Amino acid sequence: MRSDNVTKGAERAPNRSLFYALGYTPEDLEKPLIAVVSAHSDIVPGHMNLDKLTDAVKSGIEAAGGTPFMVPAIGVCDGIAMGHVGMKYSLASRELICDSVETMFMAHQFDGCVLVPNCDKIVPGMVMAAVRMNVPAVVCSGGPMLAGHVKGHKTSLSSMFEAVGANAAGLLDDEGLLEYENKTCPTCGSCSGMYTANSMNCLTEALGMGLGGNGTIPAVYSERIKLAKHAGMAVMDMYNKNIRPRDIMT
Repeated sequence: MRSDNVTKGAERAPNRSLFYALGYTPEDLEKPLIAVVSAHSDIVPGHMNLDKLTDAVKSGIEAAGGTPFMVPAIGVCDGIAMGHVGMKYSLASRELICDSVETMFMAHQFDGCVLVPNCDKIVPGMVMAAVRMNVPAVVCSGGPMLAGHVKGHKTSLSSMFEAVGANAAGLLDDEGLLEYENKTCPTCGSCSGMYTANSMNCLTEALGMGLGGNGTIPAVYSERIKLAKHAGMAVMDMYNKNIRPRDIMT
């Protein structure tokens, strides 16, 4: 196992002592060590539920014979970053995410990883890291938010920009704009619509890097928790069979 570099032999006693400081046991260190890379934060609607998914992934890994470790990744909300200097930071964050995933993985010599992203630059950034490292990896995204409803019509974030334009043109009063503002994005999850986040989450299925439903199960559905548990089990199956991203994405 790759993790033997940090767990085996007398010379690794200092390394093991730090694992024990974390509350892990000698029995834990006999199993494959699996990174669960979570982009959970309180600033991105698509990421606010990732703590629950991360816990579910860890449960799946443990059930299938691995030892999970949550490690963090950053993420920018493109919507909140839009319209000001923050726009300049979004695309660049993709490379930072890719580099940081590789850094955490290689520094701690994990045996495999489950990537728990959502939103525009985070999904491709993590997938890029998986290909670069070429270790057993599964993508388990946070899922899309439900559509909003205003005056009997479904809405998504694009409806908000249209509402702003309509308000500026005098076609929608301030009260109507406020209704859109309060009802357009009703749940956590990646913005409803085929923007980069949901497109990439669907592509992870097409590429073979995510389980069925990864791109379509809404963030607030219990089915998403079940998917996360199965993703944890799947990475252990990939580890046991030595299946790697470059075997899948040809």
